[in-house]
Amino acid sequence: MTYIEGFLTPVPTANRDRYLEHAKAAVPMFKDFGAARMVEAWGEDVPRGTRNDLWGAVAATADETVVFSWFEYPDKATRDAATAKMMADPRLAEMMQDMPFDGRRMVMGGFESVSDAGDGRGTGFIDGIVLPVKTADRAAFAQFARGVAAPFLEHGALRVMDTVADDVQPGKQTDFFRAILAEAGEEPSFGWVEWPDRATRDAGWEAIMADPRMQGNDAPFDGKRMIFGGFTPIIDA
Repeated sequence: MTYIEGFLTPVPTANRDRYLEHAKAAVPMFKDFGAARMVEAWGEDVPRGTRNDLWGAVAATADETVVFSWFEYPDKATRDAATAKMMADPRLAEMMQDMPFDGRRMVMGGFESVSDAGDGRGTGFIDGIVLPVKTADRAAFAQFARGVAAPFLEHGALRVMDTVADDVQPGKQTDFFRAILAEAGEEPSFGWVEWPDRATRDAGWEAIMADPRMQGNDAPFDGKRMIFGGFTPIIDA
């Protein structure tokens, strides 16, 4: 089962190039550790919410951009081994000395995939989503996610991924639980939709919202606290 390390990061907009170089430098290291894929995506269409949003998730300031990113591993054992290797690797310490963002507000966690439909090759735009799921509703959420994946793929999406929390820890300033205003018995889900480009995504969403299969399909989560945005991948390795 695919295992995901998910991240939300506040990056000064002026540091885009520095962040890109920083992330590029990390690719060989994480590939050595066993990551199957690494994606870094720059916020392009990240709306403000009435209760919560991706901006608030990382306490972003007006001069910052939200970055949505993830590492894919074939399973949790590979991810856990990678984490142990990473902590002992001197390259990590070097990278942390000059980070082009405030790591104290970066949100991260480990997630188990419950639905993975399609193929992400050729991705040019990404919808990133974080939402609250009741732990007791995990099975219902997985069934729901598998059911709605088909309309997305038919309307132009390349891949649809949904996960549930596995190793998500509370943070001092920010974390996934606070990002979704989690209530007792709830946990975060980290997911995304991959598209070939933004134009296909915009047209796809219009078609999806009009698709009768999406009508009357009660979601097993509180959509009012779902946070989301559109991102352009700057690294996909």
